[in-house]
Amino acid sequence: MEKSLRKVKAMKQSRYEPEKVELKWQARWEAQGLFKVNEDSSKEKYYLLEMFPYPSGKIHMGHVRNYTIGDVVARYKRMQGKNVLHPMGWDAFGLPAENAAIEHGTHPAKWTYDNISAMKTQLKRMGFSYDWDRELATCDPSYYRWEQLFFLQMYERGLAYKKRTHVNWCEKCQTVLANEQVEDGRCWRHSDQEVTIKEMDSWFLRITHYAEEMLEHCERLPGWPERVLTMQKNWIGKSYGAVIRFPMVDSHETIEVFTTRQDTVFGATFLCFAPEHPMVKDMIKGLPQESEVIAFIERTLKMDRFLRTAEFTEKEGIFSGRYCINPLTGEKIPIFVANFVLFDYGTGAIMAVPTHDQRDFEFARKYGLPLRVVIQPEGALLKEAAMEEAYVGDGKLVNSGPFNGMSNREAMESIADYLKTKGHGCKTINYRLRDWGISRQRYWGAPIPIVYCNKCGTVPVPADQLPVVLPLQFQMRPNGGSPLPFEPSFYETSCPGCGGKARRETDTMDTFVESSWYFDRYACSDYSHGPLDLERVSYWMPVDQYIGGIEHAILHLLYSRFFTRALNDMGYLKVREPFTNLLTQGMVCKEIESCPTHGYLYPHEVKDGRCVKCGSSVILGGSLKMSKSKKNVVDPQDLIDKYGADTVRMFCLFASPPERDLEWNDKGVEGASRFLNRIWRLVLDNAGQLVRADSRGGVQVSEVLSVLHRKTHQTIKKVSEDIENRFHFNTAIASVMELVNETNKAIENRNSLDEPDWSIVKEAVETAVVLLSPVVPHICDELWEILGHRESLLTVPWPSYDPAALVEEKRLVVLQVNGRVRSRIEVPALLGDDEIKEIALADPRIRQFIGEKSVKKTVVVQKKLVNVVV
Repeated sequence: MEKSLRKVKAMKQSRYEPEKVELKWQARWEAQGLFKVNEDSSKEKYYLLEMFPYPSGKIHMGHVRNYTIGDVVARYKRMQGKNVLHPMGWDAFGLPAENAAIEHGTHPAKWTYDNISAMKTQLKRMGFSYDWDRELATCDPSYYRWEQLFFLQMYERGLAYKKRTHVNWCEKCQTVLANEQVEDGRCWRHSDQEVTIKEMDSWFLRITHYAEEMLEHCERLPGWPERVLTMQKNWIGKSYGAVIRFPMVDSHETIEVFTTRQDTVFGATFLCFAPEHPMVKDMIKGLPQESEVIAFIERTLKMDRFLRTAEFTEKEGIFSGRYCINPLTGEKIPIFVANFVLFDYGTGAIMAVPTHDQRDFEFARKYGLPLRVVIQPEGALLKEAAMEEAYVGDGKLVNSGPFNGMSNREAMESIADYLKTKGHGCKTINYRLRDWGISRQRYWGAPIPIVYCNKCGTVPVPADQLPVVLPLQFQMRPNGGSPLPFEPSFYETSCPGCGGKARRETDTMDTFVESSWYFDRYACSDYSHGPLDLERVSYWMPVDQYIGGIEHAILHLLYSRFFTRALNDMGYLKVREPFTNLLTQGMVCKEIESCPTHGYLYPHEVKDGRCVKCGSSVILGGSLKMSKSKKNVVDPQDLIDKYGADTVRMFCLFASPPERDLEWNDKGVEGASRFLNRIWRLVLDNAGQLVRADSRGGVQVSEVLSVLHRKTHQTIKKVSEDIENRFHFNTAIASVMELVNETNKAIENRNSLDEPDWSIVKEAVETAVVLLSPVVPHICDELWEILGHRESLLTVPWPSYDPAALVEEKRLVVLQVNGRVRSRIEVPALLGDDEIKEIALADPRIRQFIGEKSVKKTVVVQKKLVNVVV
């Protein structure tokens, strides 16, 4: 204690210096290895993971918020005694590295590893409790060699395959995009680049193999936000219906369509193909319409996919010159190519029933195609010539052969059975989900371990020859294309089967492949005998809490769920779902300023409300997600340098609940800084008494400070529940602020505090420091040391509250008006006379008896009786 008192005396006049404090504790935590963790069967495990970042050069406020949320939970769970795994790594392959390499005249590898080094330094400066021994980078051959092995084993099982297909092509990226990577018809990386459709050979992973299971298991993920589960369900998109076969006229081929409305098949008067359907070009070959149809296809494929199918988009098409037979009516019906039909839904062809589908109705009216009513509503008679819109309701079937008179809904099963009996179709289930195209014509990615031999065909690279290493000596081509197809030293190889000449696959894998299993590798990142150590992975998986942005609700999460099932079936995992609980945090937004002439402005381009370039008045453009393109970014490093990491952490958590967007506010940052200085002064100014004071146990609580004692335990309860149940760190922090305020009030009059009272104050102060430590760990460890403790708060058990201390004693007070009892109330025992008087005068019965009379005086007698004289 004497040593602590001497330190307190020396520090009493010290001001809070964030950088000094934070660097001291970061060095100490690292020296003590506090964040390192191993499997321990005697402890309950807790795997906390934030989505790993792309090493873009600098961390941004979105990173800071995401990782601060995770760090609070990790530290809290450690203090609860759990064995916490909290790793970090790098999603290191991808297009930005290639684009930066071209722009800056460097190599993607150098750019990537330089950025990893810079970002790692920044993350450490924030004090995040990562076990850096488990760090991984997906561009390292020691990582992607196992990914290549997974690909080969999927290939053996039929889960990986190659086919010729129409793909989304980004000219700027010079690569294929998955459907999920196309947003409003544009590349998700380049919003100014329209995506076109291109036909080429591509590798696919058969994600549809698990479509039903992934859909069903959405109901078994109670720890996921309902919004995310809905997005997953909609993307998988299960539909019940039938496949119906329409024979082509003058051909042996048949056209299969999928429909959920087989009850309307007798009303199908034409058929429509998607422009990208592979049958179309063969079907129109040599016909007079061929050139016109091809021109229509090329024009349509340039359209935004969403706009093609939007209700407000004009329905357009072109007659193909060919006909097919409606299998149930026997009629010859025309075949069109239409803009509203998509190849990746159903079979890429639809039967059109214009009387009972509004889209088909508009198309039929535009091109003069026949209509036939097959469902009549109750109490009305539809006539084709008089119809102004499609009838999409239920009713009785008409013009439907043997099914006339049946309810259309009841006829669904019967018509499906009839189709099967006649060999014209069958019941089926369709999924919107399509297999995952992973081929990318990029350099900076994991090579696909396949070679092509003229004799043996497609040959997988033997497992003992992995990894197929991405050569780092090549430079990017000026147009952004991959150098791999042009470098014989890479693509020339020998066939593993016959030993003859072969050509190596030059496509690389979609970077979402790397991020679909990295969380498994964290559990055994040093394991070299295979991709995963089953025993260690089984201890840690599944991830107990996953944290990341809502923008990954479809792509990354769906792919991760697929990969987990595939690895489970291969024997690498024992779980089939990767993430038990999911938190999707909101965006960080900031008000932007713009000039009518120069657009968005950086802060230094604005002075006194005017654009420094032209002098125009600046316009506030609302609040938008922080973005370099919007020039409204705030550099976390600037804030760290000015206020310290703890202030930045606290603001990110206090300004908004994690699931909501965080509106950036400079005053909020300053407010967080002021509070940390206030708790610093609370401890430093009273450190002598606090160090000397005994612990609270066994001390008789004086009436003066029983309120503080109760507040202390109320705060423990509130903060614990806010973190444990809701992740509402903002209200948890507010509760600690209230406790600090109550503590300051209690010690304002130092002369009235005796030794037992100081032990109650000490309990309050230490509780505040402990409860804040997951949020602002550096300053709290420093204050904890000043208070006479040697260990880091990360090793201190999370406090528990005393239920008895929460009970607020009450007393009965009799209320009189002119000496006659009119009411009774219960009030907290510690209320003063003025507070009791105020409550008494507000009592409804007392107010009734006072009425319009004036109150002459109000007398409080020993806090047991109040007499109102009127």
